[in-house]
Amino acid sequence: MSFGRPPNVESFSGAPPLLGSFPVDHDGECKDFMKNYVKCMRVNKNNNGACREFSKAYLQCRMDKGLMDKDNMDNLGFADMSTK
Repeated sequence: MSFGRPPNVESFSGAPPLLGSFPVDHDGECKDFMKNYVKCMRVNKNNNGACREFSKAYLQCRMDKGLMDKDNMDNLGFADMSTK
């Protein structure tokens, strides 16, 4: 039975996520970093340039916890920020 699709359409399997996709933080391991970023965005009227240190910390947490592939911060748009 086709259940809403034409009967001659072959089913296909899904593709893996593209670069930049990462799993949901189900355990909330980086939740505090995310909350700090969201709070900064609210205070700065959604000006993400004012909150770059928080987004950098959030991405670093995700890399440290294995929620995304490790990458150099320069490749993620933080080349102009000093290393701490």
